[in-house]
Amino acid sequence: MAPDRNLARHVDLTSLQLFVSVCELGSIGRAAEREFIAASAVSKRMSDLEAIFRTPLLERHARGVTLTAAGESLLHHARALIYGLDKMQAELGEYAEGVRGHVRVHASISAIVQFLPEDLGSFARTHEHIKIDLEEHLSNEVARAVQEGAADLGICYLALEHQGLQTRPYRQDQLVLITPQQHPLAQQESIDYADALPYDQVGLHSNSSINRAMRQAALRAGQSIRLRIRVTGLDAMCRMIDNGLGVGIMPRRAFELLHGAGQLACIPLRDPWAQRQLQLVARDFSTLPQPARLLVEHLTTASPQRPAAA
Repeated sequence: MAPDRNLARHVDLTSLQLFVSVCELGSIGRAAEREFIAASAVSKRMSDLEAIFRTPLLERHARGVTLTAAGESLLHHARALIYGLDKMQAELGEYAEGVRGHVRVHASISAIVQFLPEDLGSFARTHEHIKIDLEEHLSNEVARAVQEGAADLGICYLALEHQGLQTRPYRQDQLVLITPQQHPLAQQESIDYADALPYDQVGLHSNSSINRAMRQAALRAGQSIRLRIRVTGLDAMCRMIDNGLGVGIMPRRAFELLHGAGQLACIPLRDPWAQRQLQLVARDFSTLPQPARLLVEHLTTASPQRPAAA
């Protein structure tokens, strides 16, 4: 028999919190001590949860308890629910302190490094009662977060249309090849990425938009990328290149902002994919909450498009 689908009538938050404590401590007795409640009461609540879900959640033994497969699943969901409630409480508490709106923004590293500090800073100065929660993610993860409702607004590079999402242009950037100043390619005025393939490469995350573009370009050239190391940030990439570990690709404006990272050369790429359009992404711009609409307006009008660097 399937469990009752209307769990809100049967599962209370206290029981879920106690379940998490039991799982974390591996003992009903220790969980009871931490939560200041009788062990018998904790045991009863665990039995009640198992009755509600009609499946064992804990295996009880002399030294404590271990989780069943169903218990592992419930622990994951219980933690997510408790975290969500804590976050909701924190946000609502900020409203009581004068905050008049929240905007959840997920953005790619390219957008965060190149443009968002100035753009969000100017927005915050004119809308001081609106709080922006900004998280850095890969472009495909940004789109997924918007699609699933985890973010109100995304700012990223989308090479393909994502079904169910709307986009608006935000900024343009240009990808460049970064090399040590003494590298054989350093004196080139511009270059095709294929000319860099014979050299060791310093790459970003394998699912980043830049890395995907590099792989596709190498495939078209019938060559492979000699990837020597992956890094998670553009500053780390510059330091690795400066120390002779390879060449790398990053947005030109980001390199200019990080130029103190070493004795490096910047060579524009001639490949069409090196000219990129960063986009604002939403499920429906017209139905965004008012604070998010104000941010979109600011990003698209108060901060006009900058052309890609030559």
